Amino acid sequence: MRYSMLTQRIAGEAVTAWDIHYQAQAMRREGREILLLTVGDPDFDTPVPVVDAAIASLQRGETHYSDVHGSLALRQAIARRTGAQVSADQVMVLAGAQCALYAVCQCLFEGGDEVIIAEPMYVTYQGVLGACGAKSVQVPVSADQGFRLDPMAVARAITSRTRGLLLNTPHNPTGAAISPQDMAQLAQLCRAHDLWLVCDQVYSGLLFDGEPADPLSLPGMVERCVLIDSVSKSHAMSGWRVGWVVGPPPLIAHLATLATVMLFGLPEFVMAAVCVALEQDLPAVREMREAYRQRRDRVCAALAGCPGLLAHRPAGGMFVMLDIRATGLSAQAFAQRLLLEEGVSVLPGDAFGPSAAGHVRMGLVLDAERLELACRRIAACAGRVLAEQACRNIDGEAQNRRVEHKAYQ
Repeated sequence: MRYSMLTQRIAGEAVTAWDIHYQAQAMRREGREILLLTVGDPDFDTPVPVVDAAIASLQRGETHYSDVHGSLALRQAIARRTGAQVSADQVMVLAGAQCALYAVCQCLFEGGDEVIIAEPMYVTYQGVLGACGAKSVQVPVSADQGFRLDPMAVARAITSRTRGLLLNTPHNPTGAAISPQDMAQLAQLCRAHDLWLVCDQVYSGLLFDGEPADPLSLPGMVERCVLIDSVSKSHAMSGWRVGWVVGPPPLIAHLATLATVMLFGLPEFVMAAVCVALEQDLPAVREMREAYRQRRDRVCAALAGCPGLLAHRPAGGMFVMLDIRATGLSAQAFAQRLLLEEGVSVLPGDAFGPSAAGHVRMGLVLDAERLELACRRIAACAGRVLAEQACRNIDGEAQNRRVEHKAYQ
C-alpha cells in the first residue's frame, strides 16, 4: 500500500535519537541497574494540590466536551502569567508544547519557506518543519562560545525565502539562554525582514543564571511573536499533556480551527489542575527548581577536572552537555560503552546536530546522590578509554621503533 509523502518528511536520522534510550529501558526490564539520564522527564511527583484539583473536577462531573480554545479560566491564568499586555483571546491551549509547536508551524509555514533555527536543536524540530514542507536553515552555535546564538550569524542566514525564526530558550540540549540584549537584536531582524518569531520556552521556569528575555514586550512584536510554553518541566506534569500558545488573535483563530479537526479540546479536569498549578504559590514547585539548580552544580563540580571530560555549565533547563572529544570516541560510541559497561544512559549529541558531535546530553532527572554516582561511572568509563588509547599509542610507538631498527640493520 502507498503512504503519503508526509511519512517521509517527518522521518529522518533524528527519529533514531532515542535508540539508546530504548536499549537502556530494555536492559532495565531484564533486571540490570540502569541510571536513566536520556530523557527529560522530571523525577518528581506532580504537586498534591494540582492532583487534588483534577480529582475534584472529576467528582464534579466535568468529563464532557470543553472549549476548543481551552477553558476560559485557564486561558486567563496563562495570560496573567505571561504579562500585563496579554489577554485570554491571545491564548490557545493544546495537548503539550510539542503539539503546540506542530500546530503553530502548520499555521505559519508551508512548502518553500525557510525557518532559521540554532543548531544543535531539539530532535523533533526537523520533523515538525518537514511536516509542513518548510526547510530548516540551521545556524551552528559553538561549544567554545557557550552555545550562544549570534544575532549576526542569524542575519547572514536570512534570504528572500526566510519566513520565521524558531528559538528555544533555555535551550535543549545545551542549556544556553538567550540574553535580553540578544533577543532585542533578533526581534529587530524579525521586524526588518517581516518574519515570525516562534519562541519555545518550555524551560523558562528553570532559568538559573541571567535575566529572562521577553520578546513579546519588545516594540512591534505583538503581531509577529508566538510563545510556546507548558507545565511539563516546571511542575512535573509531563504526562498531563498540556501546553499553550500565546500569539496574535488571528493565529489563535487558525489554531482553534486546526484543533477542531485534530483534538476538539482538552479534558476539563486536566485544565482545572493546570489552573491550580499556575495560580497557586506551590512550595513544591520552588523546591523542584532549587533541586535542579543544585543538581546542575553538583554534576559540574563532580566532573570538573576529570580527564577526557568537560561539563558545560547550563544557564537553565534540566540537562548538562558533556564534551567527550578528548576520549577520541564518537558520542555514539562513548554513549554505547557507557551504557554497556557502567549502566548509565545518556543521549549522543549528534542526534541534535553536527555542532554537538563529540558531546553527550546528561539529564538531571535523578536525585543528587545517584547523579554523583553516575558522574563517577562516566569518569571511570572515560578513564578506561584514555588508558586504552595510551596503550595503543605505546604499542604503535614500539612497532615503529622495531620497523626503524630493522631498516637500520
